[in-house]
Amino acid sequence: MEILTAHGPAEVTLDEVAGPAFLLVLTHGSNGGVGAPDLLAVRETALGLGGAVARVTQPFRLAGRRAPGPAAKQDEAWLEIVGAVRDGFGDVPLIQGGRSNGARVACRTAAAAGAAGVLALAFPLHPPRDPEKTRVGELRSAGVEVLVVNGDRDPFGMPDAADAAHVAVLAGERHDLNRDPAAAGRAAEPWLRRWAARPVRTGGRE
Repeated sequence: MEILTAHGPAEVTLDEVAGPAFLLVLTHGSNGGVGAPDLLAVRETALGLGGAVARVTQPFRLAGRRAPGPAAKQDEAWLEIVGAVRDGFGDVPLIQGGRSNGARVACRTAAAAGAAGVLALAFPLHPPRDPEKTRVGELRSAGVEVLVVNGDRDPFGMPDAADAAHVAVLAGERHDLNRDPAAAGRAAEPWLRRWAARPVRTGGRE
């Protein structure tokens, strides 16, 4: 499904369930796509918990660009997308998230989107080798509970436990979280379960 925004079209891949317990809207990093292994693992976990899942390809990636551009424009487009997707789901809780740059936009827009929580995969705390340029403010100012799932070998850094409601550390993982992608789904499962209406289905994880 295509959604037109003020900054170009976005593409949404939607997995619907009957009577969803929550809506999880996920997006990619600055140079990735919605088929990233950790995103797919979290998708499977959410579907198993009775949630609907929308995976968003943002306008800059649909246009073939590798950088999102100004944060204000990215956030504006994101809020348009989330609003359009949410229209079809009534008042079910909205959880938004993404990996890397997608985790940043999810944190920055959480309050404006009316999200109940944020799932931040591979949150890029700072550029590699430049820890002084921290982005911790985006985590701390989300205004909702944030679950961070990061690898302990991520060159973009590891948020402190005090920076989010919960920080899950995946041993041996780097920024791509692709050594054991299913671990991202397992880390998200207890946190997503609070909005679940039914138990996870057998074989629900990758």
